[in-house]
Amino acid sequence: MSEEHITRIHLNEKEYILIGTAHVSKSSAELVKKVIEEERPDSVCIELDQQRYQAVTEEKKWKETDIFKIIKEKKATVFLINLALSSFQKRMADQLGTNPGQEMIQGIQSAKEIGAELVLADRNIQTTFSRVWGNLGFKGKVTLLTQIVYSIFSKEEITEEELESLKSKDTIEAMLQEFTETFPQLKKPLIDERDQYLAEKIKNAPGKKIVAVLGAAHVPGITKEIYKDHDLKSLTETPPKSNTPKIIGWAIPLFIIAIILLTFTMNPVAGWQQALSWVLWTGTLSAIGTAIALGHPFTIITAFLAAPLTTLHPLLASGWFAGAVQAWVKKPTVQDFESLSDDVTSFKGFWSNKVTRILLIVILSNIGSSIGTFVGGADILRVFFEHL
Repeated sequence: MSEEHITRIHLNEKEYILIGTAHVSKSSAELVKKVIEEERPDSVCIELDQQRYQAVTEEKKWKETDIFKIIKEKKATVFLINLALSSFQKRMADQLGTNPGQEMIQGIQSAKEIGAELVLADRNIQTTFSRVWGNLGFKGKVTLLTQIVYSIFSKEEITEEELESLKSKDTIEAMLQEFTETFPQLKKPLIDERDQYLAEKIKNAPGKKIVAVLGAAHVPGITKEIYKDHDLKSLTETPPKSNTPKIIGWAIPLFIIAIILLTFTMNPVAGWQQALSWVLWTGTLSAIGTAIALGHPFTIITAFLAAPLTTLHPLLASGWFAGAVQAWVKKPTVQDFESLSDDVTSFKGFWSNKVTRILLIVILSNIGSSIGTFVGGADILRVFFEHL
């Protein structure tokens, strides 16, 4: 058996066999199968959390996705980012003639075949992104989203040299390599913390012999961290949400309403002018965002009517109403969900698939109404000062 990508650790009368894989390498899946069949461990740990495990093992779950629930729970953006990450991995796998995450699927199958305990060893991906997001300022968040979008639609072929480098990187790390060089503080939540989490889960896996299937980038860190004790609870805490956005969210509409009412007391005509300006700016820009996403005419009208009201209430958003109407008039089919993984790899597919179109409508409608809030607010102030 080749030991090139295998690390053996003996600790507390237990043997740990770490297999470093490339998440898009066919040979990695073959190595996983060979090691598990020959070693016959008591437990097999895989670098997946419950959410990604279900995505890998229950592909038909896409058919049961409740798009209305995604909109209601304010998860449209998160859902879109998850699709972007999966499309990046699938594009690489397609070029290499393999299935994304095949080595993890192989680990699951081989564990079942030999009767080994399966351990989902990775931290919840939403927790990881929450901790990454919390370490970014506004500029960093824009840069991250830009790189994600670029990675989705990039048509660059992966060279043999790049494939070899993937064997020492986890898929997410490969995608964000340049970003972590620009923002080194992200290495901690993205790599170091996951090394600690994975190490603790692997160390506590049942049995005397444990095989762990891992992205090769994590093997050096886990080899070091497995000798230490780690608090899983502290590693899964999400950053507390700042009250500042909530305060600003209420302060802006209250300020706008107060200015309009004050203007009405001084000059009713000017007050009506302000009200009309607010409706036109917020409604029109929200409708434009919806139109860019190729929303149905009813959806565009909904965005226009909802924006002037939702922008005055921080717990509402025009995109939710527009997205719900779009989902009603152009309900996604089973085929739309089944073709998601292929459609999100192209710019055209993003707009043509009914699922991603709804998500784009939610996001672009909200962006339009947000811009309208500031433009309309500025115009309201202009009218107010003109009539002082």
